[in-house]
Amino acid sequence: MITDELIQRINELARKQKAEGLTPEEKSEQQKLRARYLKGIRGAVKNQLDRVRFVDDVDRS
Repeated sequence: MITDELIQRINELARKQKAEGLTPEEKSEQQKLRARYLKGIRGAVKNQLDRVRFVDDVDRS
């Protein structure tokens, strides 16, 4: 699940990475958080696509 806290921490680590670099522990945390974020996005997209229904318009006059 994507929470505001998750996004805030990802952004915080990204800013720190640009400014001064990350420790090995922070890099590991960043990778795990990004993977969790992507898993959430993929799940949301899959859920949305699972709800798509195609309708065949038979009357094409």
